[in-house]
Amino acid sequence: MTSPAVWAHRGSPDPASGIRENTIEAFFRARLLGADGVELDVRRTADGALVVHHDSELRGVGPVGELVSDRLPEWVARLPAALDACEGLVVNIELKNLPGETGFDPDEGMARQVAELVVATGREATVVISSFWPGSLDAVHDAHPQLATGLLVGSWFAPAACVPMALEHGCTALHPHCSLLDESMAVGAGEAGLSLATWTLNDPSSIRTAAELGVGTVITDDVSLALSVLGRE
Repeated sequence: MTSPAVWAHRGSPDPASGIRENTIEAFFRARLLGADGVELDVRRTADGALVVHHDSELRGVGPVGELVSDRLPEWVARLPAALDACEGLVVNIELKNLPGETGFDPDEGMARQVAELVVATGREATVVISSFWPGSLDAVHDAHPQLATGLLVGSWFAPAACVPMALEHGCTALHPHCSLLDESMAVGAGEAGLSLATWTLNDPSSIRTAAELGVGTVITDDVSLALSVLGRE
């Protein structure tokens, strides 16, 4: 059995200790638990700040895309600070810019801004930029084609279309939901030269299956469990 890399999904939050997901504290905790990398979500505020938050709206505050950055709670991390906190780890930056969401930017300014930041900070070799929205990945590729990009595919995708779609948009990786993962997809991705990172694996069976299929990375909410299952305690 191969030993995939383990990435902490939105860092390693610990609500009992007051550590929220997608925060600097969650990224530090992921490192302490032994994660190889961190997956985080990025949105852009009305004044152009890149902030780390999953949902399009901050509960009790408002839509992220309509807020100026100085109105955000202190715990909402800026992307540059998050990258600093993850120094030495792989960082999977998921671009949150989907049609239908408040603040959707069809011009993909956020995608280009993230790409510029990654290059300016010298993180090209340790960052993967992913998205469900192919337009965002196209914008990253157009701005800096050397950057690694991963097509996120949810459980609603047709499995047979995943690899061709990733290749069509110049991706170097495919990030399928674990329900889509099977031998055919693993073989197809490998033959196409795409790395595989599957999400979100939180039980021993799914982690073992991913490893047996040769998946390169498992994204998990439970870093300690994943490392234990993989014999990396």
